Amino acid sequence: MSPESAGRPLLEVRDLRTDIVTASRVLPAVDRVSFDLSAGETLGLVGESGCGKTMTALSIMRLLPPSARVSGGEVLLSGRDLLRLPEAEMCRVRGDQISIVFQEPTSALNPVFRVGAQIAEAIRLHRGASRSEAMAEAVRALAAVSIPDAARRAREYPHEFSGGMRQRALIAMALACRPALLIADEPTTALDVTIQAEILETLQRLQREIGLAMLLITHDLGVVAETAERVAVMYCGRIVEQAPVADLFRDPKHPYTRGLLACAGGRGGSGENAAAPKAISGMVPDIAARPMGCPFWPRCPEARDRCRVEEPQPASLGGGREVACFLYPETR
Repeated sequence: MSPESAGRPLLEVRDLRTDIVTASRVLPAVDRVSFDLSAGETLGLVGESGCGKTMTALSIMRLLPPSARVSGGEVLLSGRDLLRLPEAEMCRVRGDQISIVFQEPTSALNPVFRVGAQIAEAIRLHRGASRSEAMAEAVRALAAVSIPDAARRAREYPHEFSGGMRQRALIAMALACRPALLIADEPTTALDVTIQAEILETLQRLQREIGLAMLLITHDLGVVAETAERVAVMYCGRIVEQAPVADLFRDPKHPYTRGLLACAGGRGGSGENAAAPKAISGMVPDIAARPMGCPFWPRCPEARDRCRVEEPQPASLGGGREVACFLYPETR
């Protein structure tokens, strides 16, 4: 770490903007997003499908589809702006200093190569290890994510693994070079509840052992409550609230955050005290039909006239809390 980056967050996302370019329009998919992530910390990025969470992750990794482009902002990793690196240098950063685990392991693993060989290839690329050294490291990586008989399993193909084992293999691949930052994009969505818990426990254990930071992208507030220290709530490509996890669950500020918690059945009550889940009315608007003003106002039970014509900007409420809502006088 350079002297310039000492004492600063590991990851600093500043005013990130990513557009979808069509034949007739340029549409904002990620709209002036800012957040920090410190070494060893987990930040949960939550919101409904279509809110821009995965597009934010792909922007950080510079793995956007052809129709998308980053149009502004900074993504600083240890003080170095990833958006301004030459592609050859960014290729060296991916998998080495920053890795990503996608939600669908079947499409992320190459079906025609053995699992161990795929992990070993990343080790050879970033560490310059010999073929035998890399394979030995791949076996150790599989064992580290609790895959039994790892040496034998390393010689098998992805279709011979269960869904949970394929996800573990992806985690092993992502962490084989011990990156400083892991982006986990809905890592448990396609798994049953028991396997979900095992995968999350594995991620937390490896995080403690390696000391890496984790950006956990999910729509599941229960997962956030169990794994993250801080949470950022995203809607229509913007972060509408950020807070320490305990504070957000105890006292959510933004109406959208309150709606998400209501969808999950309240704020942690159980038995007779548990609130019945209550859906948010309406749907996340299509990116091409985003309303004027605050994008949440058509669904918001507390919308005011001002919300229909002005978009609130994030404002600090103190204690590490930030909200973009006109309900609070600090909001511009």
